Amino acid sequence: MARAKKPATTSLASDPVHVLFASAEAAPVARVGGLAEASAGLIRSLRTRDDVRLDVVLPDYGDVVLDDESTSTLPGVSWTGPLTVRTGQADQLGRVSLIGWEAMHRPHPYVDETGLGWEDNADRFFGFSAGVAQLAEALDPHVVHCNDWHTAMTLAWSERPSVYTIHTLGYQGQADIGWLREITTDRASAFDRWGELNPAAGAIRLADRVIAVSPNYAQEILDPARSAGLHGVLSGRGEDLVGIRNGIDVSLWNPADDPHLHVGYGPTSLADKAEAKHELCAELGWEDVESPVIGVVTRLVEQKGLDLLLGLIPYLDRAGARIALLGSGEERLSLWARDLSTRSPEQLAFVEGYDVALAHRIFAGADLFAMPSRFEPCGLAQMQSMAYGTIPVVTPVGGLVDTVIDADADPDAGNGFVAVTVDGVGMLDAIHRALRAWHDTRRRARLQKRGMKTDWSWDQPTEQHVEIYRSVRSDSAVE
Repeated sequence: MARAKKPATTSLASDPVHVLFASAEAAPVARVGGLAEASAGLIRSLRTRDDVRLDVVLPDYGDVVLDDESTSTLPGVSWTGPLTVRTGQADQLGRVSLIGWEAMHRPHPYVDETGLGWEDNADRFFGFSAGVAQLAEALDPHVVHCNDWHTAMTLAWSERPSVYTIHTLGYQGQADIGWLREITTDRASAFDRWGELNPAAGAIRLADRVIAVSPNYAQEILDPARSAGLHGVLSGRGEDLVGIRNGIDVSLWNPADDPHLHVGYGPTSLADKAEAKHELCAELGWEDVESPVIGVVTRLVEQKGLDLLLGLIPYLDRAGARIALLGSGEERLSLWARDLSTRSPEQLAFVEGYDVALAHRIFAGADLFAMPSRFEPCGLAQMQSMAYGTIPVVTPVGGLVDTVIDADADPDAGNGFVAVTVDGVGMLDAIHRALRAWHDTRRRARLQKRGMKTDWSWDQPTEQHVEIYRSVRSDSAVE
């Protein structure tokens, strides 16, 4: 249901493409998961380009301080009343606009203290999306770029040229079908999916281009078994569905000058990585600094497959390996990790929560990095680990396939180890193969250097995004 495209008949001037970028998260203003890191990385990269003019809009969760702040209002919609827009300079992100009203202000963007989603999340993010559409009318961008379901309803109220990025298709923002009455445009039917309102489905239908966050994920979500019910909607987009791998911010993830490490290192000074391991072991209370350390920095949710890894603790003990785990999330996984770390502190060190500095030290100090994900649209941690010379061990899903090459299957290009199956047996086999490689110091160094010398930056992904922005602008110019 996106606008029909026509062949360009005129050339556009070389003026910068103006993009309004909308997301529910962008680190460090709002950070819950990978959406925050991916959004922030792309934002910072786009801001370095002369051919892009970028406006960024996020929800106002109520606790963000902006420098040089100014305030304006938007009309809002029936259930929000007038919306307040705070615009100013945000740490590490530059100029942003925050849209909010009383209901948007919460200590956590999505969940209450028990971990359950706020009951009024539909009200909050649909209201935010309406505000984004109104802000687009005021700013008049060439392209509106929406990210995940939290911003998808923007396209219910805005017919501007648009791009929609799928970061995680498992979260679609479904709500009662009665919400369709609130859409006063002729776009309401696009959001009707099997008798309920589905923001993700509507945005996929309406956006001029749909981006999945890795090429392999773009293919996976066409499979009925992996599409969370949207394979038909996605298949209907044809070539307008593309996959672009996320990048990492190499200015923040660089072991050579990482302020969170005592000693920096690089591909030509890998011997200094041993100091990072000493530092990490001391911090976690481990006297043994010789046995291999498997790092894990993750959200404790089913998607990330931590249960597959925790079940392997006895087998890893026999292999002489131990796990350094940092993360938070589902209570059952937290309880399991806490119990194991209490009973077997030499095999599992568990730090609950998210500590940026400790995350960097785990990436630097670990020997291997495990990602047992059941699905992983792109994944950033495997690229961060390789940037730090830490060998990844992953499942064969999503963007992990696009970034990790199994060193046994391809000795000349391998940079990590990929499980054959997405289960505990598959991960155990891959970890055993990785441990054998780690004990071979020459092979270990080759794998480490390969990962560290690869360009994991946002440069190429950003260029691909800009090409899409230009294409969307060009299409709209001839309609």
